[in-house]
Amino acid sequence: MSSLWNILTFAAIMQQYISTNFKLGVLGGGQLGKMLMDVTRRWDIRTYILDSNAAAPAKNSCYRFVQGDLMDYETVFEFGKEVDVLTIEIEHVNIEALYALEERGVLVYPKPATLDIIQNKQTQKAFFEAQKLPTAPFITCQNKEELLAQVVAGNVDFPCIWKAARFGYDGFGVKKLDNKDAIVTLPDSPCIVEHLVPIAQEIAVIVARNASGDVALYPAVGMAFHPEANQVEYVYYPADVDKAIASKAEAIAKKLVSAWEHVGLLAVEFFVDHNNNLLINEVAPRPHNSGHLTIEGCITSQFEQHIRAVLDAPLGSTAFHQPTIMANVVGPQDVNGTFVYDGVETILNTPKAGLHIYGKKTTKPQRKMGHITLTGDDLNGIFKKIKDLKAILQLKAN
Repeated sequence: MSSLWNILTFAAIMQQYISTNFKLGVLGGGQLGKMLMDVTRRWDIRTYILDSNAAAPAKNSCYRFVQGDLMDYETVFEFGKEVDVLTIEIEHVNIEALYALEERGVLVYPKPATLDIIQNKQTQKAFFEAQKLPTAPFITCQNKEELLAQVVAGNVDFPCIWKAARFGYDGFGVKKLDNKDAIVTLPDSPCIVEHLVPIAQEIAVIVARNASGDVALYPAVGMAFHPEANQVEYVYYPADVDKAIASKAEAIAKKLVSAWEHVGLLAVEFFVDHNNNLLINEVAPRPHNSGHLTIEGCITSQFEQHIRAVLDAPLGSTAFHQPTIMANVVGPQDVNGTFVYDGVETILNTPKAGLHIYGKKTTKPQRKMGHITLTGDDLNGIFKKIKDLKAILQLKAN
């Protein structure tokens, strides 16, 4: 009876959004927006996109596309006035405009108060400390002068990790400092400096919460990083982590969405050190690279789950069908500008392989251009196979 009731309730809720004049707004039209549009198009939800790029990947998939600066108050406010529910695919947006829209009655998810904390790594880390959540020891500095003063005072141990307080992503805005001389090359802006944690592995947990307070957790996934670039290369399930560690990570993710009363997806990245201590690295209040494997791997993809959450619909099952691996496809070091793909046929001829091309017209070193997903019965077997597929799929200068 309960299952039938959930289905009927979901149908009643979705009737408000499907094939109606209801407007869902999304700030950002990059690859995450493009994959969100796969869901809204499938469900016939009228979706508006705001992005500064006239050739944004999500442009051709939405009902209405608006070109504009996501950090400009008037642009975001005027765009938001046109929609019923407003969400994001990138957190670098004008927060004051979101507060104003919320006061006006627009449903803004994630909530501006939550996004206000998450936008800045200094406030993120302070929140973790206040909530007694495990994170790497750190100091905050407002500029390079303060950072140098902390070094002179003996409060910085080299090597350490420098992170820009705002606007870092995909390894950008993060730098390892081996000595004091490295500070010269840094931007003169607010930052945090973390102790260098001896990392055994990195994992991520994605959790979803709707406005009714229902929560759904995806199982922990493992992340393997590129040896030179500070960027995830592979994400895989199941994670090769102790069950107690995975359970603790899931509990922390659940605590975070409840503490923030967060609506939508929240991705939480963790370090696991050599003593099996779990430390929060960073969080993202939106679909995340660590969840791309859910498209082929799970009953409900992270993108569908985010749409469900911001519409306050019942959340979908987070169960994986079988072991799954995702490999990021990034721009090679020697190609800038226009390009062509080579090796696509091999991917398409591989059973259980999923190819996702983001639709970016130009490339540059380490730019995320797409991803490959592979599912199978044996994690080790598909890991070897996806490495071969990743090597075959090449971006070559046009």
